[in-house]
Amino acid sequence: MTPADMKFVPGKYVENGERFITEKGLKGSSARLMPKGTIIYSSRAPIGYIAIANNDLATNQGFKSLVPYELRINEYMYYCLISRTNEIISRASGTTFKEISGSEFGLTVVPIPPLEEQKRIVAKIEELMPYVDKYDVAYSEVEELNKKFPEDMQKSILQYAIQGKLVEQREEDGTAEDLYKQIQEEKKKLIKEGKIKKTKELPEIIEDEIPFDIPENWKWVRLGDISKNIHYGYTASAQEKGNCKLLRITDIQNNSVEWESVPFCNVKDKDFETYGLNNRDIMIARTGGTIGKTYIVDSLNDRAVFASYLIRVIPVENINEVFLKKFMESPLYWVQLKAGSMGTGQPNVNGTTLSKLLLPLPPLEEQKRIVEELDKVLPYTNQLVK
Repeated sequence: MTPADMKFVPGKYVENGERFITEKGLKGSSARLMPKGTIIYSSRAPIGYIAIANNDLATNQGFKSLVPYELRINEYMYYCLISRTNEIISRASGTTFKEISGSEFGLTVVPIPPLEEQKRIVAKIEELMPYVDKYDVAYSEVEELNKKFPEDMQKSILQYAIQGKLVEQREEDGTAEDLYKQIQEEKKKLIKEGKIKKTKELPEIIEDEIPFDIPENWKWVRLGDISKNIHYGYTASAQEKGNCKLLRITDIQNNSVEWESVPFCNVKDKDFETYGLNNRDIMIARTGGTIGKTYIVDSLNDRAVFASYLIRVIPVENINEVFLKKFMESPLYWVQLKAGSMGTGQPNVNGTTLSKLLLPLPPLEEQKRIVEELDKVLPYTNQLVK
């Protein structure tokens, strides 16, 4: 037996490890054949693996083996040594790895009751251990649930919000159908004025795509329908000096940007017209481990463009950009994004996929109330993490 073999011992008894030794090997080494009933205890790498030999066996030098004078005490000693392991480890020495020497191990103090009481103790331990094992499983499951609970609660609240169940609907808000018509009229005007480009018409929303019911005054729309533009960023190298800040994925941390630390680049005026950032713009990471993460540009005082691994969504004026970002944190957004991601080694999402994303649109005033309510409620879920 070696300590490595002990990782795979399922219970109290052990019969053999992966390797075997010959008679010649036994005679030509310090190894000894231990009788059935020996307690084998790993003394290094790590200390504390323990089992009772179910037949004669030998160990390597990674053990301190106990052959009791009275073999009938071995089961009691087995549990006794388990209970003393932390104390044994505290007396170990070594720099690369801890090891308990034979002399130190021999100084371990153990309480010995009469033999018949030992048997009762062992019987009671083995009666109770299955309950401990069940408790361990249950405890681990609860701990896992506790870890996931804050995140799951956030997802549930956001899902509730985009289903129209977080705040009341009010007749005076009007309908999302009217809002949608206003948005389309505004987009036509901007196209005519040359302020935005005409984009390819998005596919009509069909019944099979709709994942859940929404209030009567809401409307299912695509992200591209309520955006002025959705496009990739500017290809440039980050520099210490330049005429413009270059916002990168790495500059966005915990939904904020330290603009003072954002690097510079040099941008031509005509390119700045296309890639220049404005407050209210929504940035989306389009590749890698942060794919789909979003940030609303705010507190922007400098000239800035955004790097090519980001996608910008420019919402129309009569859409609440915070409501849009909250949608982009909801389960519905992530399900669609995952389905639309491309690439096997490294997932990637493009502007076309984003423009087709389905979202439930409430009237503008209700969008604002939803945002206000989420701002009140979601901080409590962050407290649950603590």
